[in-house]
Amino acid sequence: MPHAQIGPIAVYFPPHIETSEELMAAHPEWHIPELVEKTGIDIRYLAAPEQTASDLATKACESLFQQNGIDPKSIDFLLLCTQTPDYPLPTTACLLQDRIGMRVNSGAMDFNLGCSGFVYGLGIAEGLIASGQCKRILLVTAETYSKYIDPDDRSVRPIFSDAAAATLIEAVDSAKLFGFEFGTDGKGADTLIVNQGGARCESEAIQPRKRKRWNSRLYMDGQSLMDFTVVAIPELIQRILAKHALSSKDIETFLMHQATRKMLELLQQALNVDDQRLPIRLINRGNTVSSTLPILIDDLRKDGRLLPGENHVLVGFGVGWSWAGCIWKS
Repeated sequence: MPHAQIGPIAVYFPPHIETSEELMAAHPEWHIPELVEKTGIDIRYLAAPEQTASDLATKACESLFQQNGIDPKSIDFLLLCTQTPDYPLPTTACLLQDRIGMRVNSGAMDFNLGCSGFVYGLGIAEGLIASGQCKRILLVTAETYSKYIDPDDRSVRPIFSDAAAATLIEAVDSAKLFGFEFGTDGKGADTLIVNQGGARCESEAIQPRKRKRWNSRLYMDGQSLMDFTVVAIPELIQRILAKHALSSKDIETFLMHQATRKMLELLQQALNVDDQRLPIRLINRGNTVSSTLPILIDDLRKDGRLLPGENHVLVGFGVGWSWAGCIWKS
């Protein structure tokens, strides 16, 4: 039976960079050095007003094709994870399929999962390949959260960054992605939400869990998200390892959604691992939502950190609440 494997990855960041120094000049009252210490973020990338998720995604896909000699017509299915689609309809994946030159007898779909989306996408890709429906899948993550953020919002502006990543998923003979575990708890929907712009009328919309202090369409209750994460994620990892009779010692690295430094440090403590085994790579890119994991994998590959045959745990978590994890044999 065929299985899915993570192939080459290409990343695209929009050209506009915003630094902590610029934030400090605009908002000296924000105590930026303390924010940088907690978030681990010094530089973020912002899409231009006219740039959308599909624009960033197109750039990432074109880089992937050019750098690796990939014919877009060889792709059987396009999976696009985004929470900032170009339009309510049609699906942005259909627009992207046309722009990057995929053949018309290929599949394309959006799925809206944010920070857990890359691992969910891997699970979907494994199912499509293992069932024989596809041999080659393009998994794209693209977000422009900055469009939901008010410039005066201290809670989220220093954290979120815009980016896209394109990952080729190919069929191989042996299992490389396995032990998938998923989690969902909609009671946490009020901790990270954009409650405007959908079909739900404003008077009936889910309200933020705590008092909303800023004018951003995006609301985040960071403390509640951390409380959820430090309980749910160690439990998730334990289930994944137990399913295959593995221990922490059998895992080379724990590759986590890059949320904030403080959250990742709490997970390091909970799992009793250090920076080497649970890397934190936020300082020069920020929290890119669904793209943090493919960006992290791309970084570590370039550093020679991910060797063939090693076991790694991939975990995404956040908005929804939604979380997912699996073992990846690199």
